[in-house]
Amino acid sequence: MRIVGLTGGIASGKSTVSNHFKASGIPVVDADIVARDALKKGTGGWKKVVEAFGEDILLPNGEVDRPKLGQIVFSDPTKRQLLNRLLTPHISFGLFGEVLKLWLKGHKVIVLDVPLLFEAKMDKWTKPIIVVWVDHKTQLQRLKARDRISDEEAINKINAQKSLDWKRSKADIVIDNSGSLEHLNEQFQKVLHLVRRPLTWREYMLSRQGALFVLVFVVTGVLVHKIRSTGDGF
Repeated sequence: MRIVGLTGGIASGKSTVSNHFKASGIPVVDADIVARDALKKGTGGWKKVVEAFGEDILLPNGEVDRPKLGQIVFSDPTKRQLLNRLLTPHISFGLFGEVLKLWLKGHKVIVLDVPLLFEAKMDKWTKPIIVVWVDHKTQLQRLKARDRISDEEAINKINAQKSLDWKRSKADIVIDNSGSLEHLNEQFQKVLHLVRRPLTWREYMLSRQGALFVLVFVVTGVLVHKIRSTGDGF
């Protein structure tokens, strides 16, 4: 199985690229969705976060007020690190479960869409790693327009993550989303071709089909050995 890592920064256009993969028939495991599930009322992640940040972050129905929690952690690096430490184990477990489901279904290529791919050390699971990059000025403008926030708020959100230039230096593939949607689509088609290339032998052995091949090979070897042993007995 080929697990493609997809990451970027806030307002970089990563979600657009993720949707392109989905539209092309490649399953995507979205860490944001898994993170929302990890923070649902009554879950282990929810209990740890409420214990650490207090019940003031809860809505009347008991669910976490995500915008309020976001304001707290974006303005305080220490609290942001604490939140990441509390939720990362639950998110990692959820991602593993989603990948396992796709493996059991026989998918040979999947995309792991994780905003904090490097920060959470999940880059070790993926190859190739795709970074959706955008220049700082464009990122700032898009974030302000999208969230309708001030320069200061936008800069705080951008600075809360590793810089896109740093992530780009760690990437196997970079998609430059500083231009038009047409330019983005052109780049995506080239990336899609690379992602769909035939699996390496190692990737094939990690797929369900490869595992079945190994199982059949081992069982056949055992049976042949037993038959030969029985024949020698006569």
